[in-house]
Amino acid sequence: MDDPYENTHEDAYDVVVVGGGPAGEVVADRVVRSGLTAVVVEAEAVGGECSYRACVPSKALLRPGAARAEARSVDGARQTVTAPLDPARVLARRDRFTGRGDDTGQADWLDGAGIALVRGHGRLAGERRVEVTGADGTLRTLRARRAVVICTGTEPALPSVEGIDRIGVWTNRQATTADAVPERLVVIGGGVVACETATAWRSLGSSVTLLVRDQALLTGWEPCAGEEVTRGLSDLGVTIRFGVSAVRVARDETTRTVTVETDDGATLVCDEVLAAVGRRPRTTDLGLGSVGLPAGGRLPVDDTCRVTAVDGDWLHAVGDVNHRAPLTHMAKYQARACAAAIAERAAGRPAVTGGGQPWSAEADRFAVPQAVFTRPEVASVGLTERAAREAGLAVRTVEYRIDDVAGAALHADDYRGLAKLVVDETRGVVVGCTLTGPMATELIHTATVAIVGEVPLERLWHAVPAFPTVSEVWLRLLEAYGL
Repeated sequence: MDDPYENTHEDAYDVVVVGGGPAGEVVADRVVRSGLTAVVVEAEAVGGECSYRACVPSKALLRPGAARAEARSVDGARQTVTAPLDPARVLARRDRFTGRGDDTGQADWLDGAGIALVRGHGRLAGERRVEVTGADGTLRTLRARRAVVICTGTEPALPSVEGIDRIGVWTNRQATTADAVPERLVVIGGGVVACETATAWRSLGSSVTLLVRDQALLTGWEPCAGEEVTRGLSDLGVTIRFGVSAVRVARDETTRTVTVETDDGATLVCDEVLAAVGRRPRTTDLGLGSVGLPAGGRLPVDDTCRVTAVDGDWLHAVGDVNHRAPLTHMAKYQARACAAAIAERAAGRPAVTGGGQPWSAEADRFAVPQAVFTRPEVASVGLTERAAREAGLAVRTVEYRIDDVAGAALHADDYRGLAKLVVDETRGVVVGCTLTGPMATELIHTATVAIVGEVPLERLWHAVPAFPTVSEVWLRLLEAYGL
């Protein structure tokens, strides 16, 4: 195909990636490995939200409390663990993982992988063009010979609460990077971020109150997940107020405390307020109008992550910005598929989807694993029972107490956990699984493999778990099913 821009003097690459988070890094690396050239445009830190202000620091904050709880769950070890966590050391350990936002290592990795880096804010400027505004105001234009890939992710959404924009409200960014433990923390929300943050800061000594608009935590999951996390947070000493919303917040300029008024007439006083009510795509200032797209919304894509509302196969959107499966590991999965599709088309082949090809990110429609590092942990993959029934499947469910497995009893004296399978009776395969309890986040991958591989239950019966491990719950589930 003739290139109408061949004689221009713009910087040209085969692929221009806007956004240097996990999705952007992976797609750039993969296209370079395929023999194409790539540049990453990033306005903040290479590595993105996950590396510095979300997944990595939150898990670093959560792990010490979990490790302490694990030691105290075994008689003989329990007696040796008498001191509380050391907040200063926990925060210092977190900073070792994040480098306090220093992206030198990740920028060096891009260079070593043969990927160019342009620092600045990238905006589309028409077909296959990206304009980058540097921190000093200089403007640079990049041209993509093959593809532009949008990997700008999402940003926190704030609730409709009077005064929320005037108190210095916490979002996930402040909640994972704070240098001191707030004495009192009010969390608005009942989802994953709210539950994990409440767990982390309560473990470090903060008095935490959750304001949950709904009547349960983790709505959208199997009910048992929210129930177990509710129990775990309550056992930690977190106050949970269901069916309650904040309506007004104000910070005292002298004491710096925050007053939170709720719709049931109550008033809370705290030191910080965390808003954890969801996220919105970062597409407002992305130049979408230059290619006929509205600003501010998500970018719908097909299984190759090609933006379906734009003609041709040059514009792609990977990760949270397309809202197919807004999780870091799924963003990386999409990035691998997207890069393979770009390489396939560059070789003159059509990248047809639908048969499990490496350029088809189809699993994010039916096998998305999720892991929540609360205490207890909860994890899921695939469909809930409700979603499976709404999809018209002939559903049968099986539940088993994980604490009845010998390996679980050996793992912890007070082990408590539940496993639930959702089975498509017509095909005889697992289509959903939810686990609660210690190690749930590690156990879930077995279910992911079973769902993606569409392994018949009769065949899965021959995958014998080692004794005595917690994984023996799989044998018990199949026995409960009747095999």
